[in-house]
Amino acid sequence: MCQIVSSSSFLVLGGAGSIGQAVVKEIFSRNPQKLHVVDLNENNLTELVRDIRSSFGYISGDFQTFALDIGSTIYDAFIEADGKFDYVLNLSALKHVRSEKDIYTLMRMIDVNVFNTDKTIVQSIEKGAIKYFAVSTDKAANPVNLMGASKRIMEKFLSNRSQSISISTARFANVAFSDGSLLHGFNQRIQKKQPLVAPNDVKRYFVTPEEAGELCLMSALFGENRDVFFPKENNQFKLTSFTEITLRYIESLGYDPFICIDEEEARLKIDELIIQKKWPCLFTNSDTTGEKEEEEFYSEGEILDLNRFSSLGIIKNDLVDESNKIEEFRMRFEGWKQRGNWIKVEIVEAFREIIPEFQYEDLGKYLDQKM
Repeated sequence: MCQIVSSSSFLVLGGAGSIGQAVVKEIFSRNPQKLHVVDLNENNLTELVRDIRSSFGYISGDFQTFALDIGSTIYDAFIEADGKFDYVLNLSALKHVRSEKDIYTLMRMIDVNVFNTDKTIVQSIEKGAIKYFAVSTDKAANPVNLMGASKRIMEKFLSNRSQSISISTARFANVAFSDGSLLHGFNQRIQKKQPLVAPNDVKRYFVTPEEAGELCLMSALFGENRDVFFPKENNQFKLTSFTEITLRYIESLGYDPFICIDEEEARLKIDELIIQKKWPCLFTNSDTTGEKEEEEFYSEGEILDLNRFSSLGIIKNDLVDESNKIEEFRMRFEGWKQRGNWIKVEIVEAFREIIPEFQYEDLGKYLDQKM
C-alpha cells in the first residue's frame, strides 16, 4: 500500500464525511504525490486539515482541499483545469433511509448517489485515471429501501462504465460514531441530557472509522475490475442488536440503564434519573419504512472470493450488459427533472424495473416520526 500510494496521485470526493476523512488520513499517512479533497462541507474540510496537521504534519506532495459541489459547473471547471489523478475515490452519498421520506430529498438522493457518480466516472475516463472507486452500502444487498436501491442502481452504472476504466467498490457495516450514525446520535443525546432510543429487533455489524477507511483504500488499490469488497464475519465481527449496543454504551459511561415504557416517560424522568447515575432508555419495535432486521453484505447467487484476504471478502462480478435498462432509467430521471414535479409511485416503479429483486413496502411512517 505504501509503495502504491507514495508513487500515485489521488482525488477524494466527499472527503470531509466521517468515512471520507478516514480514507484521506489513510492516504495522507503514506505520503502520496498528490492528494486533493473535495466536499461541500466547508467546516468539516477545515477540521480535516486541522486534524491532519495535528496528527501527521506535512507531506512533500501536493495536498489541497476544495469546498465544491461535484454536481456543479464550478466543479467541472476544477476538473478541466486540474483533473489529472491516478486514483479517484468517491465517498459522497446521501446515506440515510430517512432521506427518502420526501420527494425532493429522494430526487437529490438519486442525483447524488447515481448520476453524480456516473458523471465523475466519465470525467475520470476522459482525464486518464487508472482506477475509480465508489463506496456502496450493505443496504444494496437485497434492498428494501430506496436509499439502498439507489446504491444498487449505482453499482449497475459502475459495471456499465467498467468497460472503459477499472472500477471497484465496497459494501460495509455501520461505521461507529460516524456523522449521523446511531452511536453519534447517542453522543449528542448524552451531551444534551436526553433519552436514548433504539429499535429492539434490529441487528447490525459495526466497524470503526479507521477500519472503514482501510476497507475503502484496500478496494481502491487492490480490487480488480467490478470487485465489491466487504468485511468478513468472524468471532469478533458479528451481528449485534441495537439494544445490546445501547446498553454497552450507557454502561461504558458509568450509568445504569433505566428502561422506559414510552417517549413521555423517557423525557420526563431524565433529570431525576441522571442524579441516580441512571439513564432513560426506550426500546421499541421497528415499524418505519425501509428498516431491515439484519444486515447482509451479499445476495444469494453472487460469486464470492473468501480466500484472498483474512478479514475481507470479495464479490466477483462479471460484466452484464444492462445498458438498455440503464439508459431507460437515465431518460426517466431526466424527464422527471424537466417536468419539475415528482410522484413517488413512479420512482418506485422505475426502481423495480431496473432492480427486479427490490422488496419495498411503504408503511406510511418514517424515522423522523419517532424520537
